[in-house]
Amino acid sequence: MQTSPIEVQKALKNIDYPAKKKDLIEHAKKHKASKEVMEVLEDLPDHEYTNAADVSREFSGK
Repeated sequence: MQTSPIEVQKALKNIDYPAKKKDLIEHAKKHKASKEVMEVLEDLPDHEYTNAADVSREFSGK
């Protein structure tokens, strides 16, 4: 099953940017993100994201 950028952003609500990939994953886990959202986050390139748009650009609807 696929997920949308909106679902990914909901899982990352209130995260403090800049954030590294591991921070995104930890934040989503704490907020009980779906399995699909977690898979998307784990597939992101491992670098620092400056804002939500940065994450969405990398995600682009996988």
